[in-house]
Amino acid sequence: MVEYPAPAADAVYEVYPSAACGDGNTPSWPYHMAKWLFQEPIDVAITAALAEIGERAGADRAWMFEYDAELLRFRNTHEWSRQGVRSFVEDLQNTPVTMIAWLHQFLVKGQAVMINRVADLPRPARALQVEMLRQNDKSVLSVPVFHEGRLRACIGFDATIAIRRWPSADIKALFQCADLIALARYGFLRGGRSLADASRAFAPLIYLRRPGQIIGVEPQAILGVRSARDYVNVWLQDGSAVLDLRPLALWTGMLPSASFLRVHRTAIVNLQHVSGLDRRAGDRWIIGLNRLAEGWPVSRQYRQELRKRLGV
Repeated sequence: MVEYPAPAADAVYEVYPSAACGDGNTPSWPYHMAKWLFQEPIDVAITAALAEIGERAGADRAWMFEYDAELLRFRNTHEWSRQGVRSFVEDLQNTPVTMIAWLHQFLVKGQAVMINRVADLPRPARALQVEMLRQNDKSVLSVPVFHEGRLRACIGFDATIAIRRWPSADIKALFQCADLIALARYGFLRGGRSLADASRAFAPLIYLRRPGQIIGVEPQAILGVRSARDYVNVWLQDGSAVLDLRPLALWTGMLPSASFLRVHRTAIVNLQHVSGLDRRAGDRWIIGLNRLAEGWPVSRQYRQELRKRLGV
């Protein structure tokens, strides 16, 4: 059995291989993570699970960022913030890994890093320190997410109110949560895409907000957007819907025009997810979308462009 030296009591940061994390009173976070991953679509589940374990861990933020296939860039994808704590999930999109090079050197080895005092980080961590201070971080815990021997992502906690240190049993539990996320996000085929396709995709994300949660989704994971009075429902590739308070007119500008088309005053559809077009009712056209049981109406003014885009 390999023994690892105990960290100094006043250490600025600590590095933990998974095997060095003590058993102690290990939290039940992996159970709550698995519960969410089994009952909700993957992006919703990750954000909801981060919110629950973040609360239980006494963190002020719980987050996840993902790497591209070459480990050259990363982007924030999921985040929970305690009430009154600012969210930064929309920042750091397609960012060079050189910015977090000091942290990355440990993550790529499968090691967790607990920064007890962000303000005292060593000079080689300067670029990372500047960003953490911008986010008002006092202490940060980062745990790598590996699948099939390759670093895919990182999850962790921020303490913004006061300096704190998480015990090694907590780090072990977070390692277990990282393993569950790796299996759920990278171990299965989702939405008909191969794992190779998923690893290459690194498009800008669109962020959907829920109470206390923000979910980052790729535009191509959106089936369509449909307004309902003063809000819209955003339908996702897994068949779920997220309520969004931004008007449909704003969504028209947000979604890439190459694959999205407005088909009704109340609806925008992703043409890559069209399953059929029903014109049997004569003057009433209905467009079908994958995973949705009911079709959406197509207004007369949009029909010519729709036929042209579909090639029918």
